[in-house]
Amino acid sequence: MASIGVRNNKLLIDFRYCGVRCREQTELDNTPANVRKLNKLINNIDTDMRLECFVYRDYFPGSTKAAQFSRKDDEAAKRKAETMANYQPSIAKVPEVLFAEFSKEWFDENAVRWKNSYTQTISFIIKSYLNTEFGDVPLNLITKAAILKFRARIANTQEDGKKRSADFVNHVMTPLRMILAEAGDRYGFRSPFENIKPLRVDKTDVEPFSLEEVKLILEEIRADFHAYFTVRFFTGMRTSECDGLKWKYVDFQRELILIRETNVNGVIETTKTVGSYREIKMSSLVFQALKQQFATTSNKSEFVFCTNKGTPLDHRNVRDRIWKPLLEKLGLTYRRPYQTRHTAATLWLAAGESPEWIARQMGHTTTKMLFETYSRYVPNLTRQDGSAFERLLNNNL
Repeated sequence: MASIGVRNNKLLIDFRYCGVRCREQTELDNTPANVRKLNKLINNIDTDMRLECFVYRDYFPGSTKAAQFSRKDDEAAKRKAETMANYQPSIAKVPEVLFAEFSKEWFDENAVRWKNSYTQTISFIIKSYLNTEFGDVPLNLITKAAILKFRARIANTQEDGKKRSADFVNHVMTPLRMILAEAGDRYGFRSPFENIKPLRVDKTDVEPFSLEEVKLILEEIRADFHAYFTVRFFTGMRTSECDGLKWKYVDFQRELILIRETNVNGVIETTKTVGSYREIKMSSLVFQALKQQFATTSNKSEFVFCTNKGTPLDHRNVRDRIWKPLLEKLGLTYRRPYQTRHTAATLWLAAGESPEWIARQMGHTTTKMLFETYSRYVPNLTRQDGSAFERLLNNNL
């Protein structure tokens, strides 16, 4: 039986699935009205579990934990589809509900459990892609052929003539699949999305910086961004985590950075996943950088890294005005600022740190993603306390 918990005055759903404890954070404040909303969702989860039709990714599409149950989800989705096959897809028996009408209803019902950034993404996809294509079409008249043609069209149409990535196309198709599945369940017809598999997304290699490149960047970076990129290179923090870091989450006494909030497109939110809610051990370099930063910004902002006005940094502005020009000046191949996170992971691995310790620093619940992403950087690993990384920094910086 699922239950409702509270973290930072925000409600979360706590349940066990396939022997694994799952905790999914919501953006709902801890109020009686919101508790009632979640209780309805919990009842649906429990019912689907009893019927062996629980599809994790449908309930929590923004959760990284969903990948852990992908095989179970495929089996449950198939059982659900077989159950739905018993419904009569007669047009005469199905109300003529237009896709645009139902997509709005579906969005309003589900947005309460999504983060602000995910809500904006889904809203954009529905408005810019799905309603443009299917908005005035009755739900039960949308065909599998129409869906496949739509997918092919968005994959092949870009202003510069290039194909869109498979990952982007899959992101557009995901809410379409969920909307049609819910509509079929509610109105008694088989979803035309059945048996349409997502496009294959080729695995891309990470492109971390070498320690020599990191030294060069930190030597040449603008003084007011030296601490910012020192922290990014040597903590593995995500962009949103670093840009949303507040001084109240910097524990100098225990030399820890507490990851509690993020800054996503100017909106302060909870962490990306439950596993992202963590403590990062400061290295000596990070400790000194933050001490220097404290003297600079603590008197004008609650944010560790901020503008002259005390407002949070805009990651696009930092990328375009600071990061890109610096890499060009140094003659380094352009890589996204997010590669600083991969750099931290590979440096820890090179130092011989324990994969469990690295996974905790990165905000991963297991070492699976660590080995999958950084397999070619994994040597024999024995230590687990951060001391090896300290020696690497002291010997080279």
